[in-house]
Amino acid sequence: MEIPAVNLKAIVLMHWLLTIWGCMAWLPPSYAWGNFSVLAVGVWAIAQRDSIDAVLMFLIGIAVTILTDIIHFGIYYPLAEGLAERNRDTFRFSAGMAILGLLLKPVSCFFVYQMYRERGGDYNVNFAGFPSVTRNRDAYQSIDQQDQSTSSANPFNQAEGTKPGPPHS
Repeated sequence: MEIPAVNLKAIVLMHWLLTIWGCMAWLPPSYAWGNFSVLAVGVWAIAQRDSIDAVLMFLIGIAVTILTDIIHFGIYYPLAEGLAERNRDTFRFSAGMAILGLLLKPVSCFFVYQMYRERGGDYNVNFAGFPSVTRNRDAYQSIDQQDQSTSSANPFNQAEGTKPGPPHS
């Protein structure tokens, strides 16, 4: 099964819009600061297309905001029960968009991880089974072992009994 290519710009734009809508009615400033700072790192990852660090920090930031969003929802959601009737629709819309943003973050993490791998990230996480972090070292050659075809006693590949001399004319 081929994984569809998702543009990093689309991920950042989607989370930016959902964060704005989520902040409309009930979430504290810490929710906005946390999510918008991670989105700023996402803009950095867009601007520097070859940076592995930028996309890795964006991935870690999204993963951390999953936890902080759950904490924000758990603490501040009951405070909205005392809203006036006219503000309930705004609250429902804002809460729905914030929850939708939270539900889409694991999907975004998956696609950002794929971008991290495309940019040359070297950690491999197995999503099919148990998560295991390994490094792929198949392409590396150990510097401790020397090639058998060269001799350490004769590094310039000269015959044993010959001396370098002046060129013959």
